[in-house]
Amino acid sequence: MDWKRLLAYITGSVDKELQLRNEFLVAENRIFRNQIEGRIKLTDGERKTLAEIGKKLGRKALEEVATVVKPETILGWHRRLIAKKFDGSKNRRSPGRPPIDKEIEDQILQCAKDNPSWGYDRIVGALSELGYTVSDQTVGNVLKRNGIAPAPERKKQTTWRQFIRAHMDVLVATDFFTTEVWTLGGLVTFYVLFFIELSTRRVHVAGITPNPDEKWMMQIARNETMVDLGFLDGKSMTAIPNTVQRSCASSKTRALNL
Repeated sequence: MDWKRLLAYITGSVDKELQLRNEFLVAENRIFRNQIEGRIKLTDGERKTLAEIGKKLGRKALEEVATVVKPETILGWHRRLIAKKFDGSKNRRSPGRPPIDKEIEDQILQCAKDNPSWGYDRIVGALSELGYTVSDQTVGNVLKRNGIAPAPERKKQTTWRQFIRAHMDVLVATDFFTTEVWTLGGLVTFYVLFFIELSTRRVHVAGITPNPDEKWMMQIARNETMVDLGFLDGKSMTAIPNTVQRSCASSKTRALNL
């Protein structure tokens, strides 16, 4: 017998036997599948195995033999295997510098709100005294992200009320008021110079005179600014605003009684 014919006969017999085995396995799987109630749960390893073999078989063959899941599902598992192989998300890092701590950001915002005239460098210096190390660019980014304008614009937007609140502990307002006093020489106008501590509303009478000339004012200034003794030591002066004047009405009354 010709060897080619013999080889064809053997090959055909093998193919026929494999075909019969496959048909038997497909029939067996369908029978088992029909006896199982509910959805079959597969592990990741089982999905991977089906995906690898299913890709080699192709969609047409899968439609004939797949009984557990649909061919589209098996091929979808294979696509995810390929995507997972080339997924480098675990090794990717966020672009740019890492975000600063919320504590530092809160300190930056507090400095900017309490001190409208402070620029980026001034805020950086204040934070360094508190033990925080940041750059002026970081300060600018934080303020911009929170809708706070730079120092020049922020200063223009500051109201008198905001300024008073930000510097309440060191501000002292001052003004004169007059009172008429009967003396041996008749009715004399006395001028009363007083200071009011804005944070406590404490009133301090600096002096009373019928003639508040330059010499008298210079002596008052020396007295009130004496280190550790003067009322104005460590304070900043401001002209008393109308809003404070109204709240000082009762204080003036008490000063008259002095």
